[in-house]
Amino acid sequence: MTTRSVVDERPLGPAGPFPGGVLGGLRGGPLERQWLHYAFLSRGGDLAVIANLSALGAEGADEPPHRRGIVLVHDQEAGWEASQFNARRQEVPWSSFRLPRPREADEGRFAVAAVAGSPAVDVRLRGTGRACTSQCAAFGDGEFLRWQAEPGVVGSGVVTAHGRARGVALTGYHERVRGRWSWPALGGWVFGFVNAPPDTPGSPGEPADAAPPPSAVVFTLVQPRSPGDAANGSLMLWRDGRLWRHFPRRCLEMAVDGSLDRDAVVLVPPLAELIGTPSGATVPGRLVISARMGRDHLLVDFAGRTAARIANPCERGMRPFSVHETLGPCRVEGVVSGRPVTFETQGVVEFAGGADEH
Repeated sequence: MTTRSVVDERPLGPAGPFPGGVLGGLRGGPLERQWLHYAFLSRGGDLAVIANLSALGAEGADEPPHRRGIVLVHDQEAGWEASQFNARRQEVPWSSFRLPRPREADEGRFAVAAVAGSPAVDVRLRGTGRACTSQCAAFGDGEFLRWQAEPGVVGSGVVTAHGRARGVALTGYHERVRGRWSWPALGGWVFGFVNAPPDTPGSPGEPADAAPPPSAVVFTLVQPRSPGDAANGSLMLWRDGRLWRHFPRRCLEMAVDGSLDRDAVVLVPPLAELIGTPSGATVPGRLVISARMGRDHLLVDFAGRTAARIANPCERGMRPFSVHETLGPCRVEGVVSGRPVTFETQGVVEFAGGADEH
């Protein structure tokens, strides 16, 4: 008689995109937050797609989490269009953080749409690289957020904006954020990414290749209210889908210049215009980030062209917390590991802040 061992074939780690356990936190403090963020640019550069899917309140609690979703599309000719916060979404949205599983099986459908039908996104997405390690920012009275980023996500399908549906090829970025924080304590952040154009560009309507961008850059700067030395941030460089260099906050210098014309900033979602949303801070017209560590150095120079101001509610005050999704050209240059890095392309930058307890 032979015996055969039974092997547990369940994958190690959480099924994702977030672990199922409830985060520890302050009793009576801010609720747990989970965010999935998606941002894409069309291969032709004339279309931008941004989607934020969130859950407020921990999974497994007595009450189910409050889920929200918003999708924005910017058409070079027609401008911005956005859903309300009640965008229709998949029960389990596509995410490359739903691994571990073979990368060949990573492609999947991603669909999110305004209840009115436009804007809408229905595409097949695929991760072409590897995510960075998870990062954590602690601030305030025990509040914190964790984030993990992955550029080089490609896809193709149908995007609807201003009632017009069109087939597009997309290249962009995916991020997951989890933590416990309130908008006033968080203060604000600056975030952005750029994917270098492919070495062999295809036609704007062709499906995106499975190859990762030759270079990609992601940067973050979290600016909480307190303590004063709690600023967290980094600048990361990918090459061919692999994280190549991580410049920590102490190696970064950031500067802004000028401001974006207010006529180039659109307030969303649409209902925000009907409830007397206060004016937000001006959006920087130019952002320059310089990173240096040993002989490695990198310069990111972004010029804002247009922005959508997402007015989020602030649960501890009357003022909204605004996230400005800003589009514009970006130039990256430097030398890392003795190899030059130089490219120009379109980028997406978030400037967030504005909530006030008083």
